[in-house]
Parts: sequence; structure tokens; C-alpha cells
Amino acid sequence: MELITVKKSTCVKCGLCSNVCPSGVLSMKENGPIAIHPNNCIACGHCVAVCPSSSIDNIKTPLANQLDLESFPIINSNTAESFLRSRRSIRCYKERQVPQHTLLELVNIARFAPTASNTQGLSYVIIKNKKVLQQATEIVVEWMEDQLKNSLSPHWSFSRHVKNYREGGTDTILRNAPHIILATSPKDFKNGIKNTISAFSYLELFATTLGLGSCWAGLFEMCAFLNYKPLLELFHIPDTKVITGAVMVGYPKYQYKKIVDRNPLEVEFID
Repeated sequence: MELITVKKSTCVKCGLCSNVCPSGVLSMKENGPIAIHPNNCIACGHCVAVCPSSSIDNIKTPLANQLDLESFPIINSNTAESFLRSRRSIRCYKERQVPQHTLLELVNIARFAPTASNTQGLSYVIIKNKKVLQQATEIVVEWMEDQLKNSLSPHWSFSRHVKNYREGGTDTILRNAPHIILATSPKDFKNGIKNTISAFSYLELFATTLGLGSCWAGLFEMCAFLNYKPLLELFHIPDTKVITGAVMVGYPKYQYKKIVDRNPLEVEFID
């Protein structure tokens, strides 16, 4: 099948589809757009989305699967600023489990995040079992203890986290979160971590609309990114894949009534 089809009776030959194509796939000819480099298509869907008369279709991003936007932008800048600034890293969670359908809704939004050249390439593992999470914390602590013993430059915080866990029974690794969400990608996929950062940013922002809190599991990630075998085996990560990110998720134990400030903006314009 051809990559694109054009309804010539409605095509106004405006050239927008070829202008927005980031990969030079399309060219506007006398009879309308044609795909001159179809193998370059990254399935971004720009050509279909920009057409003012819905005259072009793309087998990689079918018109039937695209949703109409009644207006753009969806929200005004003041609302967007308040929404973005209200997100906080949550490290104290209620013991209540998040329903599976809500977790799926949360992860589903992550796949709409921008990725390098629309490569996407991520899959997810959602851990609901509290005992498995406790095992994960133990494994990460054991890894940190090994780093403290054998590494020439262990991370400065490892001693504190190990002491909190061994002496006080306090989990500062996964914060007793009821769930963690792992992102994985094929081992040879070069954009895995880059795409995960984008995907999890979407996930974390969307979490607030579901009444959820989240926080990146940084210590867990340090261990996972080194492909520490006991951790990968715990989550049944196959040899063909790697963990590219981890986020804790649950219902926040506390509510925050203020939006905090950050360091002053530093910016430079070059004219």
C-alpha cells in the first residue's frame, strides 16, 4: 500500500502537509502531495493533522485515529502555569492501593510524550505487590553496601540511606510507596533514557489530575542503570531489555497548600 492517499476532490494544494513534514517525505506537485521518500516517514502524523480539509491520510498515522481539536491552546497560560508549578515530588504515601485501571490510565498518557524522532520504543512494568517492593529496597541497600565497601567513589548519600534502613528500618529508597512504575527499552535502543525522561514527565504531571503523587526513584535507578542482576531478576527483566527509569506512585499522605518558588531565572538573549 502507498504511504499516503489524497482525496483530490477536496485537496486545496496548500502545501502545508509537505511544509510541516520533518523528514522530507512529501513533495507538493501539480496534482497534490506525493510521498517522494516514504521510507523516511517517522509516523509523527503532522501531515494528516495540519490538513485544513482532511484530504490526506497516512497508513502509519490514520486520519480515523486522530482526534479533532475544538480549540488550541486547550488551557490559558495562567492555568497552565499554576498546574505545572503545583506538581511536587511526593515521598510520603497513604497505604491505600491505586486501582489497576487508574494505573493503566496513568501509564497510557506517557506514550503520548514527545520522543527523539518519534522513536517511542518504551514499555512499562507496574509493580503492585508490596512484598516485591520491599525486596527491591533490600536489594538496592545491599548494592549500596557493596558500593561503599568496594567502590573508590561511592555516592555521598549511600551511607545515610543504608544507616536509615539498617538501624532505623526506614525506607528512603522507595519511600514505602504502594507502587513503582518501571520503563524499559530494548538493550540496543539508544534513545531509551532520553525518551523515558520525556514520558515520565508527562506521567508525573498527569498523576496530579488523578489525585496521585509521584517521585523519581533516583537511588533505585542508579542500581538499575548498572544492570545489577539481582534487581533485574526480581522484576523478570529479560536479557534483551534494560530498565530506563523508575517512578514511585501512590496517593499523597499530605496536601500542600502553597506553590513554592525556585531560584531566580537566569537567561541570556543573543541577537
